[in-house]
Amino acid sequence: MPPAQPPLFATRATSVGGSAVREILAVTERPGMISFAGGLPAPELFDTAGLRAAYDAAFTHSARRALQYSTTEGVPELRAAVARRLSGRGLPTRADEIVVTTGSQQALGLIAAALVEPGDAVLVENPTYLAALQCFRLAGARVIPVPCDEEGILPDALSEIVARERPKLLYTVPTFQNPTGRTLPAPRRAEVARIAARLGLWLLEDDPYGELRYEGPDVPWLAAHPGAEDRTALLGSFSKVLAPGLRLGWLRAPQALRRAAAVAKQAADLHTSTVDQLAAAHYLAETDLDAHIAMVREAYRARRDALLSGLGAALPAGSAWNRPEGGMFVWARLPEGHDATALLKSALAHDVAYVPGAPFFTGPPDPRTLRLSFTTHTPAEIAEGLSRLGRGVRGEG
Repeated sequence: MPPAQPPLFATRATSVGGSAVREILAVTERPGMISFAGGLPAPELFDTAGLRAAYDAAFTHSARRALQYSTTEGVPELRAAVARRLSGRGLPTRADEIVVTTGSQQALGLIAAALVEPGDAVLVENPTYLAALQCFRLAGARVIPVPCDEEGILPDALSEIVARERPKLLYTVPTFQNPTGRTLPAPRRAEVARIAARLGLWLLEDDPYGELRYEGPDVPWLAAHPGAEDRTALLGSFSKVLAPGLRLGWLRAPQALRRAAAVAKQAADLHTSTVDQLAAAHYLAETDLDAHIAMVREAYRARRDALLSGLGAALPAGSAWNRPEGGMFVWARLPEGHDATALLKSALAHDVAYVPGAPFFTGPPDPRTLRLSFTTHTPAEIAEGLSRLGRGVRGEG
């Protein structure tokens, strides 16, 4: 008799698809490819010497502690350092309001675990961060798009949807959004906070790009607006300003939600790597991170400008795109009759890549949209990539 088959996978494991971005990134790893696809920091800008010294210090001063288990919420030094940075940027924060996470992606999953039950409604911008859609769908949520324009969420539409659907939370990337690069203006943020307070709604504010501003004034976090204080989980990360390989993020949330997220984290991984946390704490204590970020901003500003200056010659006539004030992404739309997914095949044949916009949408996608990241390559490489993209668009050999 043949052995019996094991039980089937959980429905959520088979109903949620993989990341289209990750699949494209696998293709773009071949030699010679110029990729505008992944939102990857520039590796030549990593402070390798400073980080090496920070790890050396972690072992020199506290090797036994660095290699030992730690508390779920994170080592005190790093929680305090994160709280100081938030306070310095206009959001008064105590160390005990912070939970250190294994990247801000984990923080997203912890909030979903703490708040979302199967069938609950979760609101998202449309389009939105693809891995957030995966996270909420894996939790069994009904993911509902909120209408947006070129500046982001439309508060009147949000108010109507909240009143009708009674969702658990709104997920938003209000500053230099992924994938569009747009930033929600301060008056709309204030109105979103008022709607959340009036109608009863958790706010999940994801801010991985906020320190990568190249022009224009800073805009206060949603969490800083009246009405949002007791209902906003703010997510941050060291991935875009220091190094993604550290896998260090953080969560700032009201006490009850913070405690529920900590319980979910205990079930997930007990705690984030102790040695990585201590190294990061040493780095922040001994190195001027703001100076490092300023250097990164200058480099990325030049790369953004190189991409913007060459798009007109690379994309089909009649295309349109935005000019983000920061972050990593430019959002473009091809003219009528074009499809970004279909065009990608020709682009890849010319050793250049981007991400079609369709996977970022909830509901019917806009097939003419595409996301281009400008951070990974130098201006000269960006110019070459756009030249290849133009040849692909024109069907040249």
